[in-house]
Amino acid sequence: MWLPALLASTAAATVFYLTMARQNCCRKTWPRVWRWFALALAIGGLILWVDSAGTGAGISAALAATMLAWTLLPYLGWWWRARREVKP
Repeated sequence: MWLPALLASTAAATVFYLTMARQNCCRKTWPRVWRWFALALAIGGLILWVDSAGTGAGISAALAATMLAWTLLPYLGWWWRARREVKP
């Protein structure tokens, strides 16, 4: 049950990140309406984490998964842009 929770939390963080003006993964930012979808994913992920690990551990795991995704996404965007700009 932890894998769907991890995917939901990571997807929520990714969608929310892609709606920000300073994101560097896509050429254009996603519309702000997608933030509501990210919120729904985050709540769903939190519910799944709490269901699978308990209240305290579930909240901590949901926050940790979201923070990990928010930490890695700028680096993945940087890597993706650097890889696209290099022409063999």
